[in-house]
Amino acid sequence: MSSPAHVPVLLDEVLAALAPQPGDLIVDATFGAGGYSRALLERGAMVHAFDRDPDAIAAGRNWPEAAENPPRLVLHPRRFSEMAATLRDAGVAQVDGVVMDIGVSSMQLDQTERGFAFSLDGPLDMRMSQEGPSAADFVNTAGEGEIADVLYHYGEERQSRRVARAIVAARPLSTTGELARVVRKALGYRPGAPKDPATRSFQAIRIHVNAELDELESGLRGATEMLREGGRLAVVSFHSLEDRIVKRFLRDTAAVRAGSRHAPLPETRPPLFTDIAKPVRPGDAEVARNPRARSAVLRSAIRTVEPWREAA
Repeated sequence: MSSPAHVPVLLDEVLAALAPQPGDLIVDATFGAGGYSRALLERGAMVHAFDRDPDAIAAGRNWPEAAENPPRLVLHPRRFSEMAATLRDAGVAQVDGVVMDIGVSSMQLDQTERGFAFSLDGPLDMRMSQEGPSAADFVNTAGEGEIADVLYHYGEERQSRRVARAIVAARPLSTTGELARVVRKALGYRPGAPKDPATRSFQAIRIHVNAELDELESGLRGATEMLREGGRLAVVSFHSLEDRIVKRFLRDTAAVRAGSRHAPLPETRPPLFTDIAKPVRPGDAEVARNPRARSAVLRSAIRTVEPWREAA
C-alpha cells in the first residue's frame, strides 16, 4: 500500500470517474508511489503503469502483482507521451481507462537529493527522468531573456525579468537553497508571508526542465487514441496551466464543429468524448489530511465510438 505520506489525491473521485470493473485494463500514466494503481488492482483491474522516474519503476517491480504470471501490473519505464506506441508494442490495442496525475510527485518532493523542493536544500536538479540537462544546467547557462520567458510563461511570475537578472548575477548556482534565496531577495520576501515567492520560479523551471506541458498534451492525445468506446479518462492537475490544457483538450475533442459562413455546406465532426464531468476539487477534510491536495482539479470524460483524430 502507499504510505500515508503519499496518499493519492482525490482517490475516491478518480475511482468513481474510472468505474473500474474486474478484468478491465487501465493505464496509470503517472505511477509515482502507486496509489491509484494499488486501488485499481484491488478492484480486480489489470494495470499498465508508466513513469519516467527509474526510482518509481524500481519500487513497483517489488509489488507481487508485477511478478504474477501473467502480471496484473505491467510497468513501463517510459514517458506517458509514449503511451500509445508503447502499449501497441506490448500487444495492447485498446484500454478501458486512463488516469493521469500531472506534475511532480510527493515522493520526488520529499527527496532532498532530487532537488525539487525549495524547502529542502539539495542539489539543483529537478529532473524526473534523472537524465538530461538539470535545473542547474538551465539557470547557469541560459540567457537572461530565456530565463525570464520561462519564469513568465510557466510560473506566471509578473516580475520575471527582475528575477532572471538576479539569477544571472548570482551564477553559478548549485543548490535549491541558493536559488530560493536569490529569488526571495529579488522579490523582497519577508518571512511569514502567506506564500513563498520562490514557488512560482521553482514551478516554472521544473516545468521547463521536464517539458511537462508538451508531455501533457502528447499524453492526452495518446490516451484518446487508446481508449475504447465507453473508456474513461480521468486527469488530476495541480495548477492553472495544466488544468487549462486539459479543459481545452476535452472541449475541443468533444465539440461538434460546424462549417463557417464561407463553406457551401456545414461540416460536422462527431465528438471524441461525451459525459464531460464538471471539475472536481478536494473537500476540506482531504485538504486537512493532505495540504498538497489543495490546488488539485479532476476532469473526466467518456470516450465515444468516433475514431481517433487530432482536435480541430
